[in-house]
Amino acid sequence: MKKDIRKVVRKKYGEIAKKGGSCCSQKSCCGTVDVKGLATEIGYSQKDLAVLPEGANMGLSCGNPGAIASLKVGEIVMDLGCGGGFDVFITARQVGRKGRVIGVDMTPEMLERARKNAEIFAKKTGLKNVEFRLGEIEHLPAADNSVDVIISNCVINLSSDKPQVWREIARVLKSGGRVAVSDIGLLKKLPHELAKSMEMLVGCVAGAIPIARTIKLVKDAGLVVIKMEKKPEYINSLADENNELYRSIARRLSRGSKVSDYITSFNLSAIKP
Repeated sequence: MKKDIRKVVRKKYGEIAKKGGSCCSQKSCCGTVDVKGLATEIGYSQKDLAVLPEGANMGLSCGNPGAIASLKVGEIVMDLGCGGGFDVFITARQVGRKGRVIGVDMTPEMLERARKNAEIFAKKTGLKNVEFRLGEIEHLPAADNSVDVIISNCVINLSSDKPQVWREIARVLKSGGRVAVSDIGLLKKLPHELAKSMEMLVGCVAGAIPIARTIKLVKDAGLVVIKMEKKPEYINSLADENNELYRSIARRLSRGSKVSDYITSFNLSAIKP
């Protein structure tokens, strides 16, 4: 079953990477979204977005993990599920020439796109401090205790083995290293048909788990939770835009319920002792 889920996710995100889209609006895993507007709404500045190669922002974010990571110049950062490099390029400017940002993704099409984007980014900024590695977030292509900061944006929910993801995060982080994650979590149990839907899985919904369960996994991996902040306004915004995916969810909920009664985005930060 885990292999089937991984295969579906890889295929879907490979298709997204190939299709691309304009810098204004396009199809994402969650339906049609205004990708620039969404990025601004969840905390990215116009300055952040201005340095991005066209097409790096594919509307796949649900928060701004770099902003909660308190990044410092010279740090080594790893982005889990980097896609076309959106957060990698923004983070690269924050850690500067002495720092390094490593993007990890299991989808070859995404990495091909990210590496092309890296060439454009280098020409625009003069920075050559990014690299992209093929790998699964359950088995990170990095040595033990080798990374200062790990970030991830709306990706861990897609994994069928979340405990292993958090164990890998703990393994790769240096002592005192930090992790900052923006993702989707559950406030209430989803109706069975939604929880089993592959459409909802690749849309970052069916793979989501209760917030309390995420906190437990982080602690079980040996990390110390610094902050967990629920951000239901992201879900409300997508629902208000008549997004296809969220309209479909709303139709299957009990009368009078809102999607954000069940699902929330969140920002989580933790540290390795």
